[in-house]
Amino acid sequence: MKYDIAIIGGGPAGYTAAERAAAGGLKTVIFEKKAIGGVCLNEGCIPTKTLLYSAKLLDHAKSAAKYGISVPDGISFNLEKIIDRKDKVVKKLTGGVKMTVQSYGAELIEKEAVIAGESDGLIQILAGGGIYEVTYLLVCTGSDTVVPPIKGLSEVDYWTSKEALEMTVLPKSLAIIGGGVIGMEFASFFNSMGVKVSVIEMMPEILGAMDKETSAMLRTEYQKRGVDFQLNSKVTEVSPSGVTIEKAGKSVLIEAEKILVSAGRKANLSQVGLDKLNVELARNGVKVDEHMLTSHPHVYACGDITGHSMLAHTAIRESEVALNHILGVEDRMNYNCVPGVVYTNPELAGVGKTEEELKAAGISYHIQKLPMAYSGRFVAENETGNGLCKLILDDEDRIIGCHLLGNPASEIIIVAGLAVQHGYTVEEFQKTVFPHPTVGEIYHETFFA
Repeated sequence: MKYDIAIIGGGPAGYTAAERAAAGGLKTVIFEKKAIGGVCLNEGCIPTKTLLYSAKLLDHAKSAAKYGISVPDGISFNLEKIIDRKDKVVKKLTGGVKMTVQSYGAELIEKEAVIAGESDGLIQILAGGGIYEVTYLLVCTGSDTVVPPIKGLSEVDYWTSKEALEMTVLPKSLAIIGGGVIGMEFASFFNSMGVKVSVIEMMPEILGAMDKETSAMLRTEYQKRGVDFQLNSKVTEVSPSGVTIEKAGKSVLIEAEKILVSAGRKANLSQVGLDKLNVELARNGVKVDEHMLTSHPHVYACGDITGHSMLAHTAIRESEVALNHILGVEDRMNYNCVPGVVYTNPELAGVGKTEEELKAAGISYHIQKLPMAYSGRFVAENETGNGLCKLILDDEDRIIGCHLLGNPASEIIIVAGLAVQHGYTVEEFQKTVFPHPTVGEIYHETFFA
C-alpha cells in the first residue's frame, strides 16, 4: 500500500490537507482514530457555537421588550432540545466533511496510525494491521486538554470542555478554572442559562494575550450579568464544596456545585511515533519552518501539534501552506494576520498586534478608536452596550492591529485582517466604500476619527 502522501489526524488541518492533496493529483491516505473533524467539529468550535447561538437567542428573547416585542407565554428553554440540536449539527457537518474528503479521491482509514520508521526513502505507517508506505507525511494529531495538578481534583467529578458539552442537566452553580477563550465562552453559555458562574483566573485580566482594553470591557459586561470574576487568583485545592483559591495572601472558598477545568490545551505528541523519524521538537510542539516543514525533509506538521496558534482556521491555513510547498507552489505561513475570536455575547475579536505586545517590544504606535455605536446599524440592533472599534497604527499610519467588541465582531474582523496582511494605510482604506447601513461601516468612521 504505497501513497504519495499520508495525513495522520482528521481535524481541520488534516481533512483540508487531504482535500488539497487529492485535488493536486497526489495519491492520498488520511488516518483518523476517533471521528473525522477532530476536536473542532466534535467537541470544540462547532458544538460550542451551536450552544452559544441558542444562548444568544435566549438573551434576545429576554430583552425583546426593548425592541417592542412581547413574548406572550413567558420565556423558557428546553435543554434537551438544545443539546439534541447541537448533536444534530455535529453529525451533519462531520458527515459532510467525510463525504467531501472521499469525493476528492482521498482514502480515509478510520484506525489509529503510528509511524513505524523509514525504509528505502519511504516513510512507513502502521494502522489496523496494515503497513502503508508514503513519500510525504503530514502530522496533524491536534492537542489535548491540560489538566493541572490541583489538590483534590482527582477526587471530584469535574468537567473539561468535553464533559461540559455532554451535560444533560444544568448545575445550580459552576466554577470555571481558567478565564481564557474556552472558559469565557462556557461562562457566557451557562450564565445565559441561569447558572451562577464564577471564573477563576491567575492573571490580572481574562483572555490571555488578547487586547486588554476590550477584554476588560467584556468582563465588565458579564459582571453586570452576575458572573463573579476572581482575578490574580491561584487555585490551591478543589473539593465537593467548590474551589479554594489564594488571593492577596488570603484563602477563599468559591462554592460551586460543578467545576469546569479550562486551563488550556497542549500539543498531542505522544504515541504517534515522531521519534522514529528523529523529528525535532520545540518547547510547545513540533518545530516547523515557514512552509510547515519539520526537521525531516518529507515530514510536515500542521495544526495544534505545532503549539503555535491553536485555532482551527490557523490549522486550515497551515495545511494549505504545507500542501503548496509539496506541490511546488510558492506560499509561506504568516501568523501576523490570524484573527482571534471570543464567541460570547457580545463577541470580541482581534487581529495583528496588541498594545501590550508593542509596549513590551518598545515599538512606537498610535491608536484610533470609536464606540461601535457610531455605526447606525449597530445602534439599530443593540439596545445595550456601546462596544468598541480600536485600530492600532504604526508611525507610517499602517494598520498593524485591530480589536473589536460588539456583534458581529467575528464576521467583520476579516476586514481588518486583510488590512494587516497587505499593509494598508489609513489613507488607502479611507477610500473603501462600505455599504450603508452596516456594522462594518465602523471601520470607515474610525479611519476618520
